[in-house]
Amino acid sequence: MILQYPALLITLPLIAAFIITAFGWLNQRFCYPIAVITLTAALYISVELLLSIFEVQIISYRLGGWPPPIGIEYKVDHLNAFVLVLITLVALLNLVAAKPKVDQEFKEKSGAFYALYVLFVTGLLGITITGDAFNLYVLLEITALTGYALIGLGRSHAPLAGLNYVFMGTIGASFYLLGIGYLYLTTGSLNMADLATLIPALQTSKTIVFGFVLCLIGLFIKMALFPLHNWLPNAYSYSPSAASSLIAPLTTKVMIYVMIRLVFSLFTPAFSFSNQLLTAVVVWIAIVAIVMGSVLALAQKNLFKMLSFIIIAEVGYMVGGFWLGNSDGMTGAILHIANDALMTLCLFLAVGNIKYMTKIERFEDLKGIISKMPVSMTVFIIGGFSIIGVPPTCGFFSKWYLIKGGIVANQWGFVIALLFSSLVNTILFFRIIEIGFFSSGDNSNVKGHGSATIREAPIGMLIPALITAGLLVLSGLYTNEFVTYIILPVMP
Repeated sequence: MILQYPALLITLPLIAAFIITAFGWLNQRFCYPIAVITLTAALYISVELLLSIFEVQIISYRLGGWPPPIGIEYKVDHLNAFVLVLITLVALLNLVAAKPKVDQEFKEKSGAFYALYVLFVTGLLGITITGDAFNLYVLLEITALTGYALIGLGRSHAPLAGLNYVFMGTIGASFYLLGIGYLYLTTGSLNMADLATLIPALQTSKTIVFGFVLCLIGLFIKMALFPLHNWLPNAYSYSPSAASSLIAPLTTKVMIYVMIRLVFSLFTPAFSFSNQLLTAVVVWIAIVAIVMGSVLALAQKNLFKMLSFIIIAEVGYMVGGFWLGNSDGMTGAILHIANDALMTLCLFLAVGNIKYMTKIERFEDLKGIISKMPVSMTVFIIGGFSIIGVPPTCGFFSKWYLIKGGIVANQWGFVIALLFSSLVNTILFFRIIEIGFFSSGDNSNVKGHGSATIREAPIGMLIPALITAGLLVLSGLYTNEFVTYIILPVMP
């Protein structure tokens, strides 16, 4: 049965999305349970695949029985097995927390929201598990289209933000597709494992190099690497909070995984890191992304906008760390994929709770919020400490590897940028703590409450947030095991 799990992981939520759509027309109260059951099953399958990888190393599934490179192959190894668990875990936790927000914001459109939600997760899982370069493009578009729709369901500015995302996402996908076209033109293959055997003999081919650069540019747009980031802040700020807390933790991280997968399993590290000028340029772009993302976050007065620019800086962490080209940098980048997804989810869930209860998004309206929403703010503070890099939270350990990688590579600009970003994050989060703890305010706009009291968010929203906050500490304490059993086996 385990051999069928790669196919089930995609087909199960894909079919469920259509079922949810049908129930959206017939009886919407069944949509949420179906979505929860589907993502719970997907999480179970992902965990089973991860546990199986420790025994068999690689699980391969040939769609339709067609052998690669002719047919499409789904392939699971240490690198993407943990990403599959990460996607399904984040999606399930956020879905449980999202129900009150969906009921509040959508009502008659809740069926459409849950269908798009599950389909978005399906696309991310397909991107992660596929071993075919063109099939990856198809799944990129499935994910993008559902992401555009989820963002467009938001507030007054959301459709325009979604349209901007459509333009940038389409340009990014076009770059990637054009790059894959050049590879196919030269090699006649689209299977990643097959391409990895063909490309070393074609390293001097300008067509291959050009295709590689085009693929990278497409992915840089998709992951919002500065200065290709303009679509992200408004998209995450104006989208429904139930959608932004799914899209923000996963989209950029999965795109970074795709970049790593292309280097490891398609172009090969020997080819990818052979051009020192290219690697140096990418690292310096990442340095600029870290600095500018941090500075722009410092200038914000809105919680969602601040978190969006922090994500842009975090993308620079992972891109720069990976393109340092050494073991410590790559380890830090891969580790930070998981850590940043959990940190971002933690912060967006906490901010979502605050918005749900108070309608507050701006800093100056947070006066006294810690005494009025202590659990949600505790979750927010733990997430903030992890972003800063305070041990024993997981953010400290991935930053440690990234800084070590920068020192080994003699990239002191990258090290300084990381330290600068940590300093800015300290200022950002302690400024919010100061407003929330030491200032007193009248948040009388809370629904159903007097001016002096604000009760906490519903328990269904608090439990996923508390679990995520606990995972930040737990994953930090077990960093060594994660590195040993997940990351080191995939190192070139």
